[in-house]
Amino acid sequence: MDNKKIESNSSVKDKNLISIMKIVEDTIVDGPGFRVSIYSAGCSHHCKNCHNPQSWNINNGTLYSLDNVLERILSTPLNVTFTGGDPFFQIDAFTVLAKKIKQQSNKNIWCYTGYLFEDILNDEVLNRMLPFIDVLVDGRFVDEEKDMDLLFRGSKNQRIIDVKKSLTENNVVEFNYNPFPEF
Repeated sequence: MDNKKIESNSSVKDKNLISIMKIVEDTIVDGPGFRVSIYSAGCSHHCKNCHNPQSWNINNGTLYSLDNVLERILSTPLNVTFTGGDPFFQIDAFTVLAKKIKQQSNKNIWCYTGYLFEDILNDEVLNRMLPFIDVLVDGRFVDEEKDMDLLFRGSKNQRIIDVKKSLTENNVVEFNYNPFPEF
């Protein structure tokens, strides 16, 4: 990180509201298995050829109550993915949502962000969400490193990180996903 404070947004003043672009159920592209994906509004990364540039502006989202989003997530057996935009742009709301999901279910949570895990870990505000995230896909999308054959990520620089193991080992541990486990 180039000595620049990580930017998050505070324009959503009510801590019980979250700005969402869309909620997609039964998606298979945002992590293993069928999932419910919460597409957050707001992103400061502005990656070249981003697949979702309309999500950069937090005002393009619809305000939902956290309880409404939580109820929708808990009403399905699906695991959860936070994507966007960048969920860390609305760090307070997504941290509360992730914590409530963990308190009320056994769902695993994947989260996509343009920030690097190390930068999140070293930011006293952003790192509050890490204990509630199971897998973090980190790093900006880099168009020159785009690879359509990558699983659950768009460019080669992005990592799929096992957050629990990384926090325990105090070192980045990449998530070991095996779609064809041995019997």
